[in-house]
Amino acid sequence: MLIAKFYRAADGSQPVDDFIAKQKAAVQLAIDRQIDRINLLDETSPHLAFPYSSQIEGELRELRAHYGNTLFRILYRRSEQFVVLLHIFEKHDGPVPEAEKQVARQRWSDFRKRMDAKPRRQPTPIGRKAPSQKRL
Repeated sequence: MLIAKFYRAADGSQPVDDFIAKQKAAVQLAIDRQIDRINLLDETSPHLAFPYSSQIEGELRELRAHYGNTLFRILYRRSEQFVVLLHIFEKHDGPVPEAEKQVARQRWSDFRKRMDAKPRRQPTPIGRKAPSQKRL
């Protein structure tokens, strides 16, 4: 089973979750229902079909959510058993803007850099400083 996880920045913030939390309750529910679809995926069907999701470029995909006439897009990528929700924005028309894709690319790069680090450093919760690294 694949599990949707919010990207967490080095400072502990979770931009996608923060964006969703700022919406009214009905909008949060609509977006969360779409995210729940990701949690139903597994190795035999690793992608949601159109119209729920589509490929943007390479392994970068978009999850479509809407509330009334308001369209939201969550850009995400898969990392082993996780689907990392990288960026969310309100979409107006046309293809996904390059600036939105760039945000997702930067967050993915940051995620991979931190996950590949030896030793791996977990992001800290907001408001707490990371413990200092011991010198070898």
